[in-house]
Amino acid sequence: MMKIGFIGLGIMGTPMAKNLLKAGYELVAYDINQSSIDNIVLSGAKAGGSIKKLASICDVIITMLPNSPDVKDVVCGEGGVLEGAKAGTIIVDMSSIAPLVSQEIEKECAKKDVKMIDAPVSGGEPKAIDGTLSIMVGGDKEVFETVKPLLLSVGASAVYCGNIGAGNITKLANQIIVAVNIAAVSEGFMLARKAGVDPALVFDAIKGGLAGSTVMNAKGPMMLENNFKPGFKVDLHIKDLNNVLDTGHSVGSPLPLTTIVMEMMQALHAKGCGQEDHSSLAKHYADLTGTSIGI
Repeated sequence: MMKIGFIGLGIMGTPMAKNLLKAGYELVAYDINQSSIDNIVLSGAKAGGSIKKLASICDVIITMLPNSPDVKDVVCGEGGVLEGAKAGTIIVDMSSIAPLVSQEIEKECAKKDVKMIDAPVSGGEPKAIDGTLSIMVGGDKEVFETVKPLLLSVGASAVYCGNIGAGNITKLANQIIVAVNIAAVSEGFMLARKAGVDPALVFDAIKGGLAGSTVMNAKGPMMLENNFKPGFKVDLHIKDLNNVLDTGHSVGSPLPLTTIVMEMMQALHAKGCGQEDHSSLAKHYADLTGTSIGI
């Protein structure tokens, strides 16, 4: 079985790494936070020591990092993956980053005969824990097929979307739809609350109809309970929407709804809610009305 290197043991990376261990993979892990490494070592992983050392002993290297500059530095920077990786190594970047950056990194990898695919995920912390993430993949299809069993150890689905960068384009589309959906649920629930109808009853009445969605099922109950413990943080969604706006503008795709929701999230960030779950878009409506959706 392939030896897997895993770089980035945050809110998503740690449960993903644990699921790879449960699937029987030999795992070597690295993170800038020593306590995160210690935690995953207790689950059966080996500590990588350094990025370069990890890369030199692993067949497949998974990166799960916050944003484009982090991935570029870890893969291409001094002491990075490419300094240690041997020819034929596969890099699976599961971070959500700008598609153009994925393409730039892949070109650097190709110079050393290292293969790279972009494979961002959707589902947040709960699905990372359950191993039921949705994974969207861009890059060489043969490489995708090679690592697909590995991907299905952390996800319920892994769909090939096209050439390098296509995974992140798909993720950006996903993030638009999720953000606008959360805002719409907040707006609908607030209308009910202000009109004197219990939003919990509205939720029960409409969740099986056309308005029903995975987003509403996951985020609606959080709004009703005023529970904004992060599964996916506002600040991370802001990062993704920045990449949406940059990419959309570069390809000439209009983004009026994304722009509106981005401003709502920026207002939440300014009020100190950036580390809360993105369902706290409900708080934006509470600020506008002086009324909480939840009890």
